[in-house]
Amino acid sequence: MVGSGFAVLFVVYGLQFSFGEFRQAATESEGWSQTSLSLIFAIYIGAYSVLSAVSGWATDRFGPRITVASGSILLFAGYALWAGAANLAIVALALAVIAPIGMSCSWVPVNATAVRWFVRRRGIAGAIVTTGGSAGNIVGPPVAAALIAAHGWRTALVSMAGIGLLLLLASAAVLVRDPESVGLHPDGDAVASTAAIDEAALTPAEVVRTSTYWALWAMYSLTFLVVFVPFVHGSAFAVDLGVSKITAATVVSSIGIGGLVGRLVVGSVSDRIDRRRAVVLSIALETAAFAGLASANGLALLYPSAVAFGFGYGGAVAVFPALVGDYFGRTNAGAIVGRMFASAGATAAIGPYVAALIFDGTGSYRMAFVVSAGLNALAFGLATRLPPTDVLHRSEPAATPAPPTPTAVGRATGPLRQEP
Repeated sequence: MVGSGFAVLFVVYGLQFSFGEFRQAATESEGWSQTSLSLIFAIYIGAYSVLSAVSGWATDRFGPRITVASGSILLFAGYALWAGAANLAIVALALAVIAPIGMSCSWVPVNATAVRWFVRRRGIAGAIVTTGGSAGNIVGPPVAAALIAAHGWRTALVSMAGIGLLLLLASAAVLVRDPESVGLHPDGDAVASTAAIDEAALTPAEVVRTSTYWALWAMYSLTFLVVFVPFVHGSAFAVDLGVSKITAATVVSSIGIGGLVGRLVVGSVSDRIDRRRAVVLSIALETAAFAGLASANGLALLYPSAVAFGFGYGGAVAVFPALVGDYFGRTNAGAIVGRMFASAGATAAIGPYVAALIFDGTGSYRMAFVVSAGLNALAFGLATRLPPTDVLHRSEPAATPAPPTPTAVGRATGPLRQEP
């Protein structure tokens, strides 16, 4: 399950994080406006984020295999249509309408599946799954830049999308909704632990009536609002500082390196400490990284800031599904993660486009990075005020079920079952 989820996110985010390379090549080749392409990309991000509420429900209802496979075909169709587009109207149809439907059937389904398959080791399991996105971030941009230089952006795009489709379909074939479906238990335990039974069976309707849900939503909305700014504009910013295009692509890849390490480290550590502390530290580092990007005048500060941003962003995202699972349980993980990602993640559509407008007005991306640092500072403040998760001891499975605490307590602060 973890390996399949990794592969799915490696493909979809390898393509997505290569957008900056394709945008720049398409602008130079076709004369299309970078701002217009950034707007289309913003709609793409917003659309797939919103549609994640549907894919989360579909994962709970039909399972991840059908959901991911169906999305894979639509994602390829969108990218293939973009590769053959003669004008911006076709690009908009491909990237803002078709591709988002397919993209929405990736992050939420595989992360919701990881939440169901793991309880004690939920943090590291989710971290490995989401590391696929960081690995795609590392590999995608330089591969795209090299293919574009050798064969042109259209051939490069359809080639990457075609190979990606094959990998996605193969990965989808392995996915199973939960361990109970095949006679197993979470974490590979011989018997079901108390936490594995379902540490909190809150429904999506009940979840949105808790203050914890809205605290998580506000925190992730603020950090997601600007999370794609370095991915989309980092390469162009480096070029503006005098860096070559190929080298500039490695600045974006360095974000992926930081993200890969950050996800694994923070995800693993979060299984041993209060997960709230892990997300606090991650967002604090993300804030500092944006300040570093705003101050950079060359690669000496660009690279460490990009790596630090990747580490902080990767850590915060890695524990996102695990936090939802800790607070609200496994039963409706797909719908709850999808609903939160749909609303909080949709804000990510705004950042890259606003950053492009700031660049048009000032001739630099520095102010965009300053604003990003400020918004992450607000998210940091919210993270420090999250309530306890009250989950089962993660070092060992419980031998016998513990009696439930009063429902009112569980719904106010987190799980319905509080373990000794």
